[in-house]
Amino acid sequence: MGRGIAQIAAQAGSIVRLYDTQAEAVARAIRELGAQWDRLQEKGRMDASAVQAAKQRLLPAASLQDLADCQLVVEAVIERLDVKRALFGELEGIVAPDAVLATNTSSLSVTAIAAALKRPQRVAGYHFFNPVPLMKVVEVIAGLKTDPTVCEALTAYARQLGHTPVQAQDTPGFIVNHAGRGYNTEALRIASEGIADFATIDRILRDQVGFRLGPFELMDLTGLDVSHPVMESVYHQYYDEPRYRPSAITAQRLAGNVLGRKTGEGFYRYVEGKAQVAPEPAVPAVTDLPPVWVSTRAARRAELFQLLKELGATVETGQSASPQALTLVAPLGFDMTTVAVVERLDPARTIGIDLLIDDAATKRRVLATNPATRADMRDAAHALFARDGKPVSVIRDSGGFVTQRVVATIVNIAADMCQQRICSPGDLETAVTLGLGYPLGPLAMGNKWGPTNVLEVLFNMQTVYGDPRYRPSPWLRRRGAIGLSLLQEEA
Repeated sequence: MGRGIAQIAAQAGSIVRLYDTQAEAVARAIRELGAQWDRLQEKGRMDASAVQAAKQRLLPAASLQDLADCQLVVEAVIERLDVKRALFGELEGIVAPDAVLATNTSSLSVTAIAAALKRPQRVAGYHFFNPVPLMKVVEVIAGLKTDPTVCEALTAYARQLGHTPVQAQDTPGFIVNHAGRGYNTEALRIASEGIADFATIDRILRDQVGFRLGPFELMDLTGLDVSHPVMESVYHQYYDEPRYRPSAITAQRLAGNVLGRKTGEGFYRYVEGKAQVAPEPAVPAVTDLPPVWVSTRAARRAELFQLLKELGATVETGQSASPQALTLVAPLGFDMTTVAVVERLDPARTIGIDLLIDDAATKRRVLATNPATRADMRDAAHALFARDGKPVSVIRDSGGFVTQRVVATIVNIAADMCQQRICSPGDLETAVTLGLGYPLGPLAMGNKWGPTNVLEVLFNMQTVYGDPRYRPSPWLRRRGAIGLSLLQEEA
């Protein structure tokens, strides 16, 4: 991380002094950065003069005393509060009184790091993401006593580095690691409930929402030795807030050193760096498809009728299903069992389809059974919805489908961050799209698929599970109630 920050700073024209307690680490960093610039020159991305200038700006520091004339010192040491406090305590006696001290911490309190210093007002968070040259976002975090001019200067310097700065309050996880809690933790809950396996959940979230990596692929890439401690840190720093509750699945795998790609085995097994993924179940061969009846309460009911017509289904239009009909429901947040009971449908013939997102905008359809669904009805529904070649995943009964649960959780956590004024809605969207690579910012997701729909998913899941983790944020409730954009700033 420190090497990446040094690289972009030298490229931007700053004189950079590198210090490490191990002199060889500094020498190695300078060698490897030089080699990196040479490769960029070979690829035509830097010219020879720019490479030479960058190399000349990168200087070794034999001791902390060599940093005495630096205007900005960025620490990227081990993520331990005592170590960072001790380092800044030493630096305070070395650098000029107006020099800025920045911490690249990803999870520790900036206020706590600066608390013992004589000038805590000049300390701020400056959180970059790995790999620094490619991840173009940096969080600028004000501690409780940070002078606003310090954050203004760091924001301006981030732009000089070619990065996009976002402003965050000093709260656990700041913006990116806080907003990212919804994706992995909710996927882990879904897996822990036996709703679907890891590969199926990954496929659904890639193909329905457009995430570049499924949550289990992402955790394997990051490594559970990194991601699980962040889950625990945010959860405990928020005094065990249910929304951020970690999973026993990752705790067990961390204990067993099943960390992901780096150990050759995680949620997937890796051979020569490639994940070994079981093929999808084949589409059932069904000769005679039953007629289909659609619940009067189904989401996107008109669109569902049109889809069934395009798939060549025989559709019943009576007030109730005939004894032989496949019964389709499309709930938001409710489980198929509850829907069948409340609507007085035959559970043996009831199948759910996820229509939170318009079918035309997805690359996969998701169906859900209930415990009483007959195998022939399940297979018939699978075969019908796969007729046009679009992949179909069949999952077990749950309150809210995979996409509904994950999207609603992501939007709800983001809305709660706005409620707490951790950052502006605009900075939240920027930080998440650049820092996490989501196809849309969380608030844009809420706008696109409907704040009222997201609220309905959350309210109904709270009813099904009786769990406060699905409690809707007041910020989201207000906007859903009066139809305001989730991106709208507070007056």
